[in-house]
Amino acid sequence: MLRGDDVAELQQRLGALGFDSGRVDGIFGDNTEAGVLDFQRNAGITADGVVGPVTVRELRRMQARHRRTELVSTVRAREQLRTSPPTLAGRHVALAESGGLAPAVAALASCLAATGARVTALHDPDDSTQAQAANAGEADVLVGLRLDPDATGCATAYYAGYRTESEGGRRLAELIQAHLPEALGVADGGCRGMSIPLLRETKMPAVVVELAHSALVGGGAHQLASAITTALHAWAAAAWE
Repeated sequence: MLRGDDVAELQQRLGALGFDSGRVDGIFGDNTEAGVLDFQRNAGITADGVVGPVTVRELRRMQARHRRTELVSTVRAREQLRTSPPTLAGRHVALAESGGLAPAVAALASCLAATGARVTALHDPDDSTQAQAANAGEADVLVGLRLDPDATGCATAYYAGYRTESEGGRRLAELIQAHLPEALGVADGGCRGMSIPLLRETKMPAVVVELAHSALVGGGAHQLASAITTALHAWAAAAWE
């Protein structure tokens, strides 16, 4: 797939004109191609999914006539969150870990299953492989767990890049950080936007929780499972304007 700043700019231009090319992630995938085709059909030019000189000229011409608005992909993502069930029952939650945290994932999966959620555990060292599996399974939300040897507590990351961010991911990250540090008795490392593959390449709201080794000593895995489940409950029940 084509990747980079040029693709992100294309996604921004399409989204500002009302053509949904998916999240602005700099990846020319199926969603971006669909957005290009939709634009080309509406512009009355050859619909081939190729962004050549004619397509670029029409994009610039149409954008010059329209005041920049909120991206359609952002609006649709928010609407999906707003209309989703306010409970975890029946929701598909993907849990991802790249090594060393299988017991914590198992404890979290058990807690979530008790709420009626459908859980898929992804154990793979490669972020892109995990993202592809979550996308193929059409997960509603993804929670990744990572061990950080340099950390003294826990921190949570959500997708942010190319002047955009995942609103659903950011809200979940904030809720996890509101519960997890106290539950584990560790320092609060806060939330931050990142563009790592697991966050950039997933189509659903996603977060990655980074943990110090000391956070899971003793009964830490069960405390982690309870705190993240509580955060996911609050996230599912949140009012999205």
